Amino acid sequence: MIETLRYAAFTTDPAGGNKAGVVPEAEELTDQQMLGIAAELGYSETAFLVDLGSRRYRVRYFAPAMEVPFCGHATIAAAVAVAERSGPGELVFETNAGTVPVTVTAGPDGVLRATLTSVEPHTAELAPAELAEALAALRWSADELDATLPPRIAYAGARHLVLAAATRERLAELDYDVERLTAFMTAHQLITLQLVWSASATVWHVRNPFPVGGVFEDPATGAAAAAFGAYLRELGRVPEQAELTLHQGEDMGSPGELRVELRSGDPRVRVTGAAVRLPE
Repeated sequence: MIETLRYAAFTTDPAGGNKAGVVPEAEELTDQQMLGIAAELGYSETAFLVDLGSRRYRVRYFAPAMEVPFCGHATIAAAVAVAERSGPGELVFETNAGTVPVTVTAGPDGVLRATLTSVEPHTAELAPAELAEALAALRWSADELDATLPPRIAYAGARHLVLAAATRERLAELDYDVERLTAFMTAHQLITLQLVWSASATVWHVRNPFPVGGVFEDPATGAAAAAFGAYLRELGRVPEQAELTLHQGEDMGSPGELRVELRSGDPRVRVTGAAVRLPE
């Protein structure tokens, strides 16, 4: 029987955060079996692990409708699952996007928290016609965007389109054209849209449509958080060394908190969050 674990990531409350499946021993599974397990669970992603020894793991991530190159919340969940069995410490995940170091620590409250270090990020500009199509699919207008934060495609293991809303009210209303947005994202190899609103220079509210994965919205997105940190640094909106707090899932009734850390001299981005096992 295939052991499948269930976690909520970026939260200490099983009712919050983003749910993830973790299959700790996936050596014998085919691609179709992994996709089938992910579809049956119905979570944004499920992580499938193969133990390589010396606390290194080959990890693949499947959404209900596709395999994705990297997933942050399932990385946090998988790292906590490993730490519950073998103790906190340093792990290395070999993903389709590259090597991702992960550190798991136990806090004074006993909660396990994991910090992933992304692959090297980058951003790219979006052509005006492409932006117009994305906005039309979202049913947003250009004047509802924050003019100080230009749209960009940002990457830190997976591609995300960053769009900044001018108001919290705009961000709170998400009612997009699923078919049209899926076609746009597929054409541009996007995993999610990172929709953001700035509460302050270091505190952000974010939402992530994920129709290409078979999910209307992702409740807490570590890969997009890493990409967003790189985006802000590249624009000069934050110092080379900075810490950000991202709130996600509130509008879905599943709040989560993501900590993003930028370090001077290191282009990679670190994302930290807790994860808790779901009741059977």
